[in-house]
Amino acid sequence: MRAKTLAGPEIGLKQDTLDALRMRLRGLVVVPGDAGYEQSRTVWNGMIDRHPAMVARCLGVADVIACVQFAREHDLLLSIKGGGHNIAGLATADGALMLDMSLMRGVWVDPRRTVAHAQAGCLLGDVDRETQVHGLAAVLGFVSLTGIAGLTLGGGFGYLTRRWGWTSDTVVGMDVVTADAR
Repeated sequence: MRAKTLAGPEIGLKQDTLDALRMRLRGLVVVPGDAGYEQSRTVWNGMIDRHPAMVARCLGVADVIACVQFAREHDLLLSIKGGGHNIAGLATADGALMLDMSLMRGVWVDPRRTVAHAQAGCLLGDVDRETQVHGLAAVLGFVSLTGIAGLTLGGGFGYLTRRWGWTSDTVVGMDVVTADAR
């Protein structure tokens, strides 16, 4: 299998190297030709047609950490897809190890503290459904199919922004996996 490095050139990855990554994850790693690869690499903008070398369908933070470690160990280009809604298709790159967070869509609401906890693959509609049960509303964007991670990283503008600020203004805390896999 061929994959791109951070510097740009491609390198060959042996099957046993790919198998070692698969053994480190709870989620699946899919490559071109595998069931689920096409769905995982696809983003909202149908004009974007990029082909990552492999897609890791992360199920939790441990999977994300393992993928970042693997990318560092092999100097691989890494892309991350939360909701995949960015118009430019920035969630995917040809030849990259792509982390697909779409299976990480858990939302937990603490109505007493009026705080919602959302995983990286959550869409705005996921958060809306869970907060509305408690008579709450989150400061989110306009389109329910947008990913919360990308929206928040971009500031996050929506219906409630004039009254409550941007999505990023309402963030109480974040668990972030850094480039050194911590």
